[in-house]
Amino acid sequence: MKIVFTLLAISAFSFVSGQNFSVGHHSAAFIDASRNNRNIPVEIYYPANTAGDNVPVANETFPVIAFGHGFVMGYNAYENIWTPLVNNGYIVAMVNTETSFTPSHGDFGKDLAFVIDQMLLEGSNAASLFAGAISNSAAVMGHSMGGGSSFLAIENSANIDAMVTFAPAETNPSAIGAASSIAIPSLVLAGSNDCVTPIADHQQPMQDALSSICKTMVTIEGASHCQFANFNLACNFGELTCGTPATISEAEQHEATMNAVLPWLNFYLKDECGAGNTFQSNISASIYSTQQNCSLLCNHITEKNESIIQVFPIPADRSFTFRAGIYPKKIRVTNSLGQLISELTLTEATQVDCSQWLEGMYWVESVKENGSSDWEKILIQHP
Repeated sequence: MKIVFTLLAISAFSFVSGQNFSVGHHSAAFIDASRNNRNIPVEIYYPANTAGDNVPVANETFPVIAFGHGFVMGYNAYENIWTPLVNNGYIVAMVNTETSFTPSHGDFGKDLAFVIDQMLLEGSNAASLFAGAISNSAAVMGHSMGGGSSFLAIENSANIDAMVTFAPAETNPSAIGAASSIAIPSLVLAGSNDCVTPIADHQQPMQDALSSICKTMVTIEGASHCQFANFNLACNFGELTCGTPATISEAEQHEATMNAVLPWLNFYLKDECGAGNTFQSNISASIYSTQQNCSLLCNHITEKNESIIQVFPIPADRSFTFRAGIYPKKIRVTNSLGQLISELTLTEATQVDCSQWLEGMYWVESVKENGSSDWEKILIQHP
């Protein structure tokens, strides 16, 4: 279903009120032993009370975002992304791999997934700078090549709760092909003047193929491909060769981008009920055209909280228990590969034998009578 809004001017935005955290910075390198001890350098920007390198994290818990850069761009082109996210209470891990002229999109997607998994582990590592500072919510995010690789990341981690992409580019393996197996909430941003990754060839087929329980594509009128980042010589030179310049300024595109992204993230990663209403209001401005199969209205979270599935203990060993909310439900459990492990009907409380299941993360889908679904994760660990 396509919904096009052309009602309000950009000046009518309901701006997100930032929490105004300062920006801390920490350089790290994660090692993926499963890929020949692959070294994954990461620049981590996080909420702090005072700005600086390796300063203490602010005394709260924050969702994690792993971000993938564009082709030959590198992480440092995206201060316009990490600064407002950190100011508003997000930890942003800028993945700095695959920066050559011959990148591996598949490895980049795996890097994004691995960084999310490792950052969540950092939250429970008493020796880490991020001990006790990381919530259990995480999103993958990226621009251009990094946006397409974000689609590839999702099949490699069960810890990714949401996806946001900026002018995502088709990849090899195919992001469009991967989209059909993606069920988590997704937000795809596109520029109407993007001649590098034209909407019809890249973002639109991705949006059409997505199986997300809630998917939104927001096209910013007059926006270009490269203006989703700060000025970058490699990107901007490439854009000059295809000849469709932006008709809005870089500052206007950055503002329009964050007025969509921040309330959307607040709704899904922080369960801020009113943020959904803010998102729907903001994207009704005339600078946007929008395609949605859902609406982020406040009563969605109210309903979700009433019908929430509780899973305990976490982690589980030989068995675990589901406890229902007020709605009768069918429960489906799938592994990280999307394979169905168990299906049952749940009324009040149901115990499930998981003693023969492999260790790892699993997805629990709660299907209500009206056909809508809620999702929860479970972790199986055997002694």
